[in-house]
Amino acid sequence: MEVIHMQVLNSERLQALEAWLMETDTKLAQVNGQRKYGGPPAVWHLPPPGSGCEVFISQIPRHTYEDVLIPLFGSVGPLWEFRLMMNFSGQNRGFAYAKYSSPAGANDAMRLLNGHRLEASLRLSVRLSTEKSRLCIGELPASTQLDHLLQVLRGMADGVERVSLKAGPGIVGVSAIVVFSSHYDASMAKRVLVEAFRKQFQLNISLKWQSTMKSTTDEPPPPHKFSKSLFPTPLKPPRHVLTPPRPPPRLARPPSRDARELCKAVGEPAPSQPPPPPSSSSCASSLEGHLTSSGSLHCPMALLCELCEAKGVGKPQYNLKLSHAGPRGFMFFLYELSVPGITPDFEGQVMILPGPSAYATVEEAHQAAALQVLQKICNY
Repeated sequence: MEVIHMQVLNSERLQALEAWLMETDTKLAQVNGQRKYGGPPAVWHLPPPGSGCEVFISQIPRHTYEDVLIPLFGSVGPLWEFRLMMNFSGQNRGFAYAKYSSPAGANDAMRLLNGHRLEASLRLSVRLSTEKSRLCIGELPASTQLDHLLQVLRGMADGVERVSLKAGPGIVGVSAIVVFSSHYDASMAKRVLVEAFRKQFQLNISLKWQSTMKSTTDEPPPPHKFSKSLFPTPLKPPRHVLTPPRPPPRLARPPSRDARELCKAVGEPAPSQPPPPPSSSSCASSLEGHLTSSGSLHCPMALLCELCEAKGVGKPQYNLKLSHAGPRGFMFFLYELSVPGITPDFEGQVMILPGPSAYATVEEAHQAAALQVLQKICNY
């Protein structure tokens, strides 16, 4: 097992979680970095919750899991759903969402549990969740058609209710405002849409939360005459239609072995007379700049692909093989990640918790492999 997993996982806490799950027969499902309980639970006789019933919990110790959190937050009212955000190593990400049967339950959670101490150095922060349910998709082609975009989005994500289009000064191409049936559906879509558009249409979209202060869902579509397809044939490939950030200068493959280990994921085949190689510290700074400008590592596959494309070395290719299942429910995958312009390939092992389906499990393994390669590159 990789050193990083040994550093971040607390075996005693994992054993306590497993024992609690078996004792209470509690079912958890991991989907796209979130581990979910309920929605609704197996036994639920109350009406589904409406707005104002969810709280946002932060300052959670990284080795605290559902065996502690669900009983704690369930003590103030019936829990419809509890979602703990997880990273690919098995730690929680320090925050979660709890949804109650009524706004009274959410108010009691804020009143009684805000400031609750789980560790000597950390006090929980509990406040009302904003429950955002709208996303803004930017940099779509100018010929995007509303009904076809709606059809595409419903094939990529759950809970898509309606879509409106915007175009005008300051907007590259066309932007779309997508309204979802719940915050959960919107947050799940936010994690997958960028990579889904990249894979299906070779299109680099931008994606952010849309404020609900000023509704745009009733705006008429732009006065363009839309074509009959989402991305019609006469247009140039989307990567030429869009104006992505200018990539940094390409790096020549450095000859030293140590520098090559750090920079190989963004290097190029050495020319006949290569220029002097950059130092390993400058390579790390360049990569860290990409990580910072690209935001958090919510989608390592998309970030790794962006880095490789920016350096002109081709798109990463993944080869996964299930190695074995661990005693605490973890699944171990061997991976080989190859990039056309880079040799040798990246190889390693990752471990994940299984998702609700075979597809979700494999997707988690892909993301974990991409994150591990990024960590190796930047020496995290």
